[in-house]
Amino acid sequence: MRRSIMLGSLLVASLAFAGSTFAADKIPVGHLAAYTGPTSGVGIPFGTGIDDALAYINKTGGIDGKQINFKTVDYSYNAPRAVATYKKWMSGLKPVAIQGWGTADTEALVKFVTKDKVTYISASYSGHLTDPTGISPRTKVPAPYNFFYGPSYSDACRGLVQWAADDWAAKGNSGKPKFIHMGDNHPYPNAPKAACAAYAKELGFEVLPSIVYSLKPADAKAQCLSLKDSGANYAYLANTSGSNISLLKSCGTVGVKTQFLTNIWGWDENSIKATGDAGDGIVWVVGAATWKDKVPGMKTVRAISKMSDPSGKKPRMLHYIRGVCGTFFMKEAMIKAEAMGGITGENIKKGFEQMRDFVPAGLEGVCLPSTWTAKDHRGTTLVNVYTSKYNGGDFQMNKLATIKVPRRMEWLGW
Repeated sequence: MRRSIMLGSLLVASLAFAGSTFAADKIPVGHLAAYTGPTSGVGIPFGTGIDDALAYINKTGGIDGKQINFKTVDYSYNAPRAVATYKKWMSGLKPVAIQGWGTADTEALVKFVTKDKVTYISASYSGHLTDPTGISPRTKVPAPYNFFYGPSYSDACRGLVQWAADDWAAKGNSGKPKFIHMGDNHPYPNAPKAACAAYAKELGFEVLPSIVYSLKPADAKAQCLSLKDSGANYAYLANTSGSNISLLKSCGTVGVKTQFLTNIWGWDENSIKATGDAGDGIVWVVGAATWKDKVPGMKTVRAISKMSDPSGKKPRMLHYIRGVCGTFFMKEAMIKAEAMGGITGENIKKGFEQMRDFVPAGLEGVCLPSTWTAKDHRGTTLVNVYTSKYNGGDFQMNKLATIKVPRRMEWLGW
């Protein structure tokens, strides 16, 4: 009987050991997606890019043989729901990293992820997330565990106004050009507002009072008439593409001639087709290669795409490809973390902060070379400026310039 008890104890111990080994071979990752809600038009392709990339990483060997155990939750762009999901994850999944989405929820979670040492890679490119130590007097809260791929909203807007200043001069105009910010009264559209206005003034623009229009698609003729009356030469649209489609169509009906600029979420393949001629000439920020670009890394992107489209025939949007880039930067940070002794949130953070002009393996020519340090989480200040042309069912996306925005220390966290 004693022998049976001993054997039983050994079996229980061995099963417990096996369970802990199995758990150690799984890397818990959370994914907050916006597949529904007011930003779903851009949230669906971006989130799909993340899910496909995670599935592809697992299919092709994981992280040094370890599989990523990822949980995707559609939080519908609802910040309180995002915070509740995070708290639920921390009592169960216990993620070492999270792929997040919006500005309001990402900023609301900064203190949580810092305390819990969870590396947070967001689709919010708020400049407020770029100061890891709190050294900048403009920083609201230090964000040591927050990262994102691409230029911040502030730097992207600075790049656009730099382009606008060059455009104004190239057209032989004199006097001060007039610049206006347009967007909803919400953390995401407001994130670059003050920073971009300050740089516009520095470059010689007259900055006009901003105009509010809803993140939800709606008739915007009243806002367009206000824009027309303002005499603005350049208008920055800070919302996502769905509401920009409505705004541009409305402005087309009242004869607005302003040059529109918009952020990285504000324009894409779908909005070009949906807006038609009313969107021609808009200038916006593109943060990675396009589906049609013939660069080496597109072979990997097309293989990733087959995770949810086995036919390989579905063209992927700009946002999808950026979702892939952000996920693969996380993968590379995890590989570096493993080499430092284990894939923990703290080591993933250190992995990011070791990258210098880095591009994930297999994505050459697709993702922008990025650099993060322990004192500066601005991955890049390169801003690729594009314009689009609608051709009756077909369209073109043409690169106008690459603007290198100054990496000023006083702009850290702003």
